Amino acid sequence: MTPPDTAAHERGGETPAWAIEAIIQAGRRMDERGWVPATAGNISVRLDASRAAITRSGGHKGFLDAGSVIQVDMLGQAITSDVRPSAETLLHCQIYRIYPQAGAVLHGHSVAATVLSMAQPGPIRLARYEVLKVFEGQSTHEVALDLPVFENDQDIARLATVAEPTLVRGTPLGYLIRGHGVYVWGPDMAMALARLEGLEFLLACELERRKLGK
Repeated sequence: MTPPDTAAHERGGETPAWAIEAIIQAGRRMDERGWVPATAGNISVRLDASRAAITRSGGHKGFLDAGSVIQVDMLGQAITSDVRPSAETLLHCQIYRIYPQAGAVLHGHSVAATVLSMAQPGPIRLARYEVLKVFEGQSTHEVALDLPVFENDQDIARLATVAEPTLVRGTPLGYLIRGHGVYVWGPDMAMALARLEGLEFLLACELERRKLGK
């Protein structure tokens, strides 16, 4: 779904219908796959250089509607609602700031992502999987990519500071928060979802391999 000219939307104006619909459909898709249990997860799209639309805190992502989406500035502060955004909004804004090409960010809590993030210190290496080609810059399965894992922290601003150097260096996959979940982004919602599905598939494969002792 391609956004219209956002110059037509004044700061603090009505959230564009395309953004709301993209977030609602992403929430349903993630819920169908069991990646956003209970009220877990966040979904956002960039509106312009200074604004993003994001799911409000506390709602189930499988049952989103227009009232479930609010606008925030790039400091994570609400623009068009008196509802306080999730503290994790800062992590979305960080991605938009570091990666100007990022147009959508997805955060989920799948079983595979959560379990593997707690299974070892350091990053998770994913190697020789065909699906690695879904990620930017990859043209062969003959590659090994490291998925960063950051320690969970209820102080989101501090967590963002810890993640910053790794993100600035660049990661084609996304990242995990230990015992928490995964963050993935893309130039638009369609690509962000494709990358999330690809990464979730890879993590599920890795979990199964470890069960088999491979």
